[in-house]
Amino acid sequence: MLTRRFEGSFLGDAARLAPTAVLECKICWHVYDPAEGCEVWQVPAGTPFAELPEDWRCPKCDGAREQFMVIDDGAGAASLPASVEPKAPAHDGRLEALVAGMPARFEALFREIHIGQMRGVPLLNETLEVKAVGFRPHEGRVLGMLITPWFMNIVLIPGPEDDWSGLVPGAKELVAFPSGHYEFLGANRAETGPYKACSLFSPMFDFTSMLQAEETARAALAALFDAAIREEGDRSGDIRRAREDALRAMEEGGAAEVVAADAVEVAPPPAVPTRRALIFGAGLASDASGDRVAS
Repeated sequence: MLTRRFEGSFLGDAARLAPTAVLECKICWHVYDPAEGCEVWQVPAGTPFAELPEDWRCPKCDGAREQFMVIDDGAGAASLPASVEPKAPAHDGRLEALVAGMPARFEALFREIHIGQMRGVPLLNETLEVKAVGFRPHEGRVLGMLITPWFMNIVLIPGPEDDWSGLVPGAKELVAFPSGHYEFLGANRAETGPYKACSLFSPMFDFTSMLQAEETARAALAALFDAAIREEGDRSGDIRRAREDALRAMEEGGAAEVVAADAVEVAPPPAVPTRRALIFGAGLASDASGDRVAS
């Protein structure tokens, strides 16, 4: 039984939720309806929110369950009209197959690159390894984060209804998320097919462990869907800069507060940004080795 609190009615006490109560993630607006369960987490229909598995998180943005708010208390009086009640996206077996299969394909490709092409390159952080993190459905496509010893990239993969056969490698495109617009570069590999990548970190010397890199990747994915930090323009550097500020705070002795195990939000950017040039932007010339190998 869920004992932790959540944001919403009933003073945040999940034990007071009706079995049929419907809740919504405040970060990405994903709706959990007990009548439908959760396909991504293989939660059967009829499972109340209070009885979800202890490690359950938002299947869309990976946010903690404490971020969910009640939109229908299950009593009928507070229910939204059926015509406007939010519904979870329809299940698509092909998209689920991509979410399940693409991480292994990216990991296999970049591990081969690491071993075969990157040996002896000074920009490697050899405390890190290749890992695909947080891959999930996003607007009919697949979104995730790819970590290697030399870069951390947001990856966007075409869905079953998309035709990206004409994607030009190196072509730039601004992609919109709730938190803003981010610059992606086109890429195409025989092992993965076409995809788009947005670089957040390169090189990776700010990270002292793989756990730290994975926490950053998951926090960055959650921040993409945080409309509270939205501003116009390319936001790729803001997520990275916020994490750099967090790493700096850790070095000053605040590690316990900065890196909580269930952290799902990145602190908003300072009023006067001081971004570094991104590898997939103004820094492309100086960091070209990351692009040639990474994408």
